[in-house]
Amino acid sequence: MPPLSSIRPVIRAATRISTRATTPSPSRVPVSAHVVDCAVYVEGRRLPGRWAHDEALAEVRRREDGFVWIGLHEPDEEQLTSIADVFGLHELAVEDAVHAHQRPKLERYEDMLFMVLKTVCYLGPGAGASGQPAAEHEIVETGEVMTFIGPDFAITVRHGRHSSLRDVRNRLEADPDQLALGPAAVLHAIADRVVDTYLEVTEAIEDDIDDMEAQVFTPRSTMNAEQIYVMKREVLELRRAVVPLATPLRKLTEGYSALVPHDVRSYFRDVEDHLVTVVERVAGFNELLTTLVDASLAKITMQQNNDMRKITSYAALITVPTMIAGIYGMNFTYMPELEHPLGYPAVLLAIVVICSLLFRQFRRNHWL
Repeated sequence: MPPLSSIRPVIRAATRISTRATTPSPSRVPVSAHVVDCAVYVEGRRLPGRWAHDEALAEVRRREDGFVWIGLHEPDEEQLTSIADVFGLHELAVEDAVHAHQRPKLERYEDMLFMVLKTVCYLGPGAGASGQPAAEHEIVETGEVMTFIGPDFAITVRHGRHSSLRDVRNRLEADPDQLALGPAAVLHAIADRVVDTYLEVTEAIEDDIDDMEAQVFTPRSTMNAEQIYVMKREVLELRRAVVPLATPLRKLTEGYSALVPHDVRSYFRDVEDHLVTVVERVAGFNELLTTLVDASLAKITMQQNNDMRKITSYAALITVPTMIAGIYGMNFTYMPELEHPLGYPAVLLAIVVICSLLFRQFRRNHWL
């Protein structure tokens, strides 16, 4: 029989093997869980079938024609890195796409462009989805769309619930001539959709600001200044999403990269014109809301002054009978008119006359 010391290592090794076999490995979320759509487009038309990202790129490069369009929604770093390794995405751009919270920008990495756009969604000044009042929830909700484009691919990474690009893809697929322009056409369609959303949001904000303005300048209205501050805060958030986008769009119209052909640059000029309109509107909103805040505070001050006038007027009216009653309530032995039979009616008459004259004067001065 072998000694016990020689058997123990064998037992330990068998135990470790058994533990590995019974202990489940941590589950990994597959890349496909965050891929909204992956398609191959040749001459502006989508090839049939479902594609994995590596298979789609291999098909395009085998044909030496067309491009791949992959749509992702909030992938983590590991999942996006697996796609970046296949398509050769720059690690800095991948890091920005994973962590989000970026300013609108356009960056060039060798033969690749990386663009960040802020998406916005107007929730309105009423109660939100959770039933919170306007002062406690966002009026303008923001998200982000990051777009990688290369010679034969377009990859979009979305952050946020409202930034769906399904309508953009459907519209492009219905226009093969536009889609045949390549990945730059995808970038233009996304930018055009985002800026059009800016226009819709600014129109909705304009309507709400008009309502606020009418309420502030309506006599005897009760406009809560906090609502104006909330709207001003949301307009500033919209401004942070809109204004920085002007520089990336200008670069795209000026031939910043050969990945954007001349035929597509003219479309970006139209998007830039729409963005200028949005920027001007947002600047006007900020100035108007500042004016409304000042007007609301001035109205509150005037209301307080009117209240103080009324309080002072009523205090003066009460002071007259109080003073006369105080004088005749001192209980001195020798006081005039104490023994006169008409003394009491005369004092009451004097109180009524004096109070009536004061009331008339206060009404004439619009204190009451």
